[in-house]
Formats: sequence, C-alpha cells, structure tokens
Amino acid sequence: MMNYCMECGTKLEQKFLKDEGMVPYCEKCEAYRFPVFSTAVSMEVQNPDRDKILLIKQYGRDRYILVAGYVNQGENAESTVIREVKEEIGLNVTELHFEKSEYYPPTNTLMLNFSCVVDSEDLSAVSEDEIDSCRWFTLEEARESIAEGSLAGKFLTAFLRGRDM
Repeated sequence: MMNYCMECGTKLEQKFLKDEGMVPYCEKCEAYRFPVFSTAVSMEVQNPDRDKILLIKQYGRDRYILVAGYVNQGENAESTVIREVKEEIGLNVTELHFEKSEYYPPTNTLMLNFSCVVDSEDLSAVSEDEIDSCRWFTLEEARESIAEGSLAGKFLTAFLRGRDM
C-alpha cells in the first residue's frame, strides 16, 4: 500500500470515494492516489504442432520457468508477448491467447499469462544475454520440469488442465 504521494511526497490519508471505498488521498495535491505496480507477461510458448512447450532457465538459477517480461510504458500486453518471444527466443508468434492473471506480491507485479504458438522449433537465435538455457518439453515433461511452487508452475498447470478438457 502507498503511504506517500508519488507527486509531492506528502503522507497520504484514507478518504472515502463513492463506488471505490477508502482510497489513499493527498491533501496537498487534492487527488486520490490509486495503487501503482508493475505489469508483466508470461507465456506458455508452444511449437507449431502444439505438442511441446518451451521452458527457460534464467538469472543463474537451476530451475525451469516460462518465458516472461515486463510491459513497457505505452505498450499493450499482446505486443509485449510478441516482442519478448522475439527478443528472448528469436521466434515469431503466430497465435496468441490470454489465459489468466494473478498479482505477484514479491515484486509488486500484476502477471498476465498468455499461451502462444510460434513459427518454428529452431532455437538457434536464443538471446544468450537474457536466457541461460532453454529447451522444448512434451506437455507432460513440462508439467514435471517447471519450478515447483512457482507462479510459472501455477500458470502452466492451469493451462494444461484447460487443454485436457
């Protein structure tokens, strides 16, 4: 929760706003201050045949996660998915679907999860600056290999459950 005004630094007070309830308010600016947080996307990247999912390792960690990235100011979430897949993996998104969202408290981030299909399984253009390693997994292998207890794992499990229907 915000305690100080992001414009002037004045300590915020709680003030009632019709249809919103109690909202942080800056007396000096005479303005309500709604929560500020980051927005990011994560993706179940599928091969063209939709029978494999790409998982990555990043930041020196020895665990597989989904491809992900932050939404830039002025960018929509769908454009971010396309950009991040191209930047990190070097592949083109041919199909894109929103799956679900969840707030992630450790980084104050709203995570928007998508599934997408890419044009190839070729990993020769993977960005070594952003990805430590990656590989294609069958759907069952992906379920077993994703970082246990992670938000990526939660998103992947929900995605695979939806495919099983």
